[in-house]
Amino acid sequence: MHLKTIAGAVCIFLLSAGTAVASEAGAHDLPWGNFAFRIVNFVLFIGVIAYFFGGKIKGFFKGRSQQIADEISTLEERKAQAAAALAQVEERIRNLEQERKAILDEYRAQGETAKAAIIAKAEQAAVRLQEQAKRTAQNEIAQAVETIRAEMAEKIAQAAERMLAERLTAQEHAKLIDQYLTKVVLN
Repeated sequence: MHLKTIAGAVCIFLLSAGTAVASEAGAHDLPWGNFAFRIVNFVLFIGVIAYFFGGKIKGFFKGRSQQIADEISTLEERKAQAAAALAQVEERIRNLEQERKAILDEYRAQGETAKAAIIAKAEQAAVRLQEQAKRTAQNEIAQAVETIRAEMAEKIAQAAERMLAERLTAQEHAKLIDQYLTKVVLN
């Protein structure tokens, strides 16, 4: 540390001496001595700076160059990753048509399956409707036959009554009633 203090004092002395010599030089002379003194002063100044701060300056520049080298390698890695990602995207773009075709084929197959299921349900519903229509028609036919039978029985009974009323006398009528009542009571 003592050496650094002495070097600092010498620098200050030389700087102040350089200023004093420059002020004494004549106006007509070429100031070669002044120029040489200034160069020596500058060299000493740089030497003192290099002596005191040389390690830090070297460390700074070494650290900075290492930092730049690290950034370059990081950027190269990122560039390689980006190139790989780009290759993947380009591959996906190339396969896009195949993927589209596969998706369309899958949807078509699903559509055909859904269509078949809908048709099967519709056919089953049609069969059920036909069976129901047959049962309804049979029920209506049976009901109509019963209605017609009842009407015919009534008309036959009315016609028979008219015929009997026209052909039977009051005595024959009474005799016929008695016979049927006897049969009903005995049975």
